[in-house]
Amino acid sequence: MPKLKSHRGAAKRFKKTGTGKFVRAKAFKRHILTSKPTRRKRHMRGTEVIAAADAARLRRMLPYD
Repeated sequence: MPKLKSHRGAAKRFKKTGTGKFVRAKAFKRHILTSKPTRRKRHMRGTEVIAAADAARLRRMLPYD
């Protein structure tokens, strides 16, 4: 049987949880961090579940994750 390819860009950015939801890292925490308040940087830590509107597209991009 032919296999589907995973979208490699999406595979590097998103992970699937045990319940099947996708999580992502929060944005705006790569550089120019000295001008951002500590509270803002602290809130950008960790991961966040993606929006439901994007979940269907991600399921097609990552069929085996």
